[in-house]
Amino acid sequence: MPHTTDPAGRAADAAPEPTAPSTQPTGTSTWASPFPLDAFLAQPLTARIATAGPTVRPVWYLWEDGAFWTLTGPWSRLPRQVTADPAVALVVDACDLSTGLVRQVIARGSAELLPFDIPRGRRKLSRYLGPDEARWDARFTRYLYSDPSSSGSVWLRLRPERLTAKDLSYRPGPAQAGTEAAAGGAAD
Repeated sequence: MPHTTDPAGRAADAAPEPTAPSTQPTGTSTWASPFPLDAFLAQPLTARIATAGPTVRPVWYLWEDGAFWTLTGPWSRLPRQVTADPAVALVVDACDLSTGLVRQVIARGSAELLPFDIPRGRRKLSRYLGPDEARWDARFTRYLYSDPSSSGSVWLRLRPERLTAKDLSYRPGPAQAGTEAAAGGAAD
């Protein structure tokens, strides 16, 4: 069998090389990462944000200007919790067992509540719902276009003081013998 290598010179059947977590100090707008960080965070993935308590909740986010932006308001306890203690942690991850892709970004810092603006809201919702607002569920257009002073909509912005990006991807092995029968496949 011929010996093949990938573009990095590794054997084609070798497991991906482990990568160390990457961190940058506070105030840096560019973060080191073992994978294209901005492209990963531009995907419409669900993040989990944790506040003191601890309370963890899934959120849609926008990664823009070196910060995570999350829409929140009086329908959530998040604004009250951040006002009481602005320290938060946020995790965005992807795991695909069929391809072995496992990536994660963990951000920590002090969150702040800022006035809501429609253009940023549209960018955030478009990444999850698509560009055609006519196809959006009515509650999302209400969030977007209602008067923030009456709806209470605000942005939670997390400009990370610490950000760690890890690529824990692996090369999946062949299916194990007997899995067809166990999964309801044909028997003898």
